[in-house]
Amino acid sequence: MNILKMWARRSAMAVLFFAAITSTFYSISGVEASTVSTYVFDSAGIQQEENSSIDHKKKSIGLAFKFLKKISDFTTKISSSEKVAGTQPTLEESLNWSQYPTKKIVATGYTAGIESTGKNPGHPGYGITYSGVKVKRDLYSTVAADLNVFPIGTILFIPGYGFGVVADKGGAIKGNKVDLYYDTVKDVYEQWGKKTLDVYVIEIGNGKLTEADLKALNENESMQVFRQQYTGGKKS
Repeated sequence: MNILKMWARRSAMAVLFFAAITSTFYSISGVEASTVSTYVFDSAGIQQEENSSIDHKKKSIGLAFKFLKKISDFTTKISSSEKVAGTQPTLEESLNWSQYPTKKIVATGYTAGIESTGKNPGHPGYGITYSGVKVKRDLYSTVAADLNVFPIGTILFIPGYGFGVVADKGGAIKGNKVDLYYDTVKDVYEQWGKKTLDVYVIEIGNGKLTEADLKALNENESMQVFRQQYTGGKKS
């Protein structure tokens, strides 16, 4: 009888200890204790019987600790990844812009709409630039310029806006003036307005620009880490 009482007492303590572990796990992860119990006993091949040996209970508890540690390690890796993403430098901070010549310009914003181009969405030329490519706000966006200053295909870097590829011209765009494309009038007013600033001249164009050229620039693999900073996660 004494031996049976001792075994019963030890069994009860082991059950209580395991219950404490699963309760702690639930409070941390939100996973039901029964889920952990099923995982532990199924993976160990242990039958939940009243007369299980103490060795088997110890093995189950050991597996529970390993499972908790695995979850803990996984959570730590996610937190680390989020911190890394949060400290990602901007494109303006990442490159040495001093290697490029600068030019002072007056930069304004425009859209494809009637307020900027005089064209409605039903017009056959709506959203089509002088170069023939469609307007685009992306890592490399389409911009309008005086083609005697910046020929078609010229690549500029405009601080606060990003890369601009000269694809269009305009009657009011004369001299050192550049019109930056935005999707909506609201974007123009909220994100830009009118600014006088120095831009970096990355490359002077040869007078031509195609959709394939623009796509190649925007899909440059080494630059994708910065692309979302200008597209806001929208698919182009």
